[in-house]
Amino acid sequence: MKLYEFQAKQVFAKYGIPVPLGDIADTPAEARAVAERLGGRVVVKAQVHMGGRGKAGGIKVANSPDEAATIAEGMLGKLLKTAQAEGIVKRVWIEQALDIASEYYLSATIDRTSKSIVMMASSMGGVDIEEVAENHPDKIAKLIIDPAYGPLDFQLRDLVTAAGFDPKLSRAIGPIAKNLYETMMRSDASLVEINPLVVTGDGTVIAADAKFDVDDNALYRQKDLSQLREESEEDPIEAEAHRRGVTYVHLDGDIGIVGNGAGLVMTTLDIVTREGGRPANFLDIGGGAQAESVKTAIEVLLMDPNVKGILFNIFGGITRGDEVAKGILAGTATLDIKVPIVVRMAGTRSAEGRELLKDTNLVAAEGPIEAARKIIELAHAGGRG
Repeated sequence: MKLYEFQAKQVFAKYGIPVPLGDIADTPAEARAVAERLGGRVVVKAQVHMGGRGKAGGIKVANSPDEAATIAEGMLGKLLKTAQAEGIVKRVWIEQALDIASEYYLSATIDRTSKSIVMMASSMGGVDIEEVAENHPDKIAKLIIDPAYGPLDFQLRDLVTAAGFDPKLSRAIGPIAKNLYETMMRSDASLVEINPLVVTGDGTVIAADAKFDVDDNALYRQKDLSQLREESEEDPIEAEAHRRGVTYVHLDGDIGIVGNGAGLVMTTLDIVTREGGRPANFLDIGGGAQAESVKTAIEVLLMDPNVKGILFNIFGGITRGDEVAKGILAGTATLDIKVPIVVRMAGTRSAEGRELLKDTNLVAAEGPIEAARKIIELAHAGGRG
């Protein structure tokens, strides 16, 4: 789950990370009122889930409350579009303008190789980190944090030095970095990012922007954060899948993918892509899936009108092949399915599962590569209708 900038800044402030004063506005009149309260120059920021807002016209400086209202009027209700994403602006964040002397980058995320949190820092703040990584990889410093101890003071000093920060800022940035790590750990976040981390003319260090992603699997214990979820801002199919308890990620292809286990599903996506297909989704029915959950998975897949074929790749361990087969049969019997379905099944009770699927219009496959080739061929030969 992604938080808006203003929500992320509220969480940051809770954990002692300095942020500019500001407030949210849903109308031009509210924008004017907030600007009046703040006084002086303000920044009007569109609240949408995307990077590159400044280049797209989603961040503008206002020199007066009236100008803030005019800018807000020009943003609210409009489509903000970047090369990577787009979204309708439903609210704007009005905050005090900063006297920016320099901009840095600071974040913490999960490093799956080391199975730890990695903190990243760069002197090239205010620029997309992907762009920095591609063009100036030497400008990104990394610190793998031992979860038993957290980031130690000398490690943070080394990180600041390696990142090319002004050495005099170590004393100010160190506590912010520690609090950023604390925020991530206590909030079950998968990413916390400050870009830019601004140093003002008088030497104050402050988080001028904020990005915050929460692990969906931890929302049950993050009650305050779970209340911030806004399904209207999510992909509608993903939102419905979440309501039904299905692990689903919507992609832009036309081959629906179902598997049991995240690793198997990811491998299946890779195989389909390598064989020339375009996966329409990631869908994991999990271990021990029963017939009803398989039927639900089919229903979620078919909400995507672009799906031209469905591939089941099931390896039975905890999950029984006959139960998956029953779910597929239940789904195909009660749903109006007009796309081909290929089933690859191996492992626990897979022979019984394949037997149940005999004499149906489902297509069996011995291995995952064969299954991928068959569904791509069938999907592109036919499709819906």
